Amino acid sequence: MISVERILVVGLPLPELVAYLADFAHTEEWDPGTVACVRLDDGPAREGARWRNTSVFRGRTTDLEYRLDVCERARLVFVGENRTVTAVDDLRFSAEGTGTRLTYRASLTFKGLAKVAAPFLRSEFERLGDGVAQRLPAAATARRT
Repeated sequence: MISVERILVVGLPLPELVAYLADFAHTEEWDPGTVACVRLDDGPAREGARWRNTSVFRGRTTDLEYRLDVCERARLVFVGENRTVTAVDDLRFSAEGTGTRLTYRASLTFKGLAKVAAPFLRSEFERLGDGVAQRLPAAATARRT
């Protein structure tokens, strides 16, 4: 398993940031690996909501189907799966001044033969984590204006 964690402060009140990030389709705006993310069902973002996320990693395109497993006032957990990986994005929020402190943890568990490659991919996932930390605050606050 590979886990990447970043802690950042976003200039939005906690409820606004949680609402923005609860719609996983917004990953197109803040996740450097995501090229498309489409909602698979209707209604508000709530536990059980689903998205198809298309991303590019090391020049290869891959699709994962994500579902929102935990939707709480100060925590969101998304689980994505395909035949080679299970991805868990665990987002925890706390108020910090007029903004919000976000602890973002992405964990990837590889399946089958893909398990062998996991140790060699850590640095690339760390780089993606850095990209999230750089892009997410600006993307979230841009939505407000």
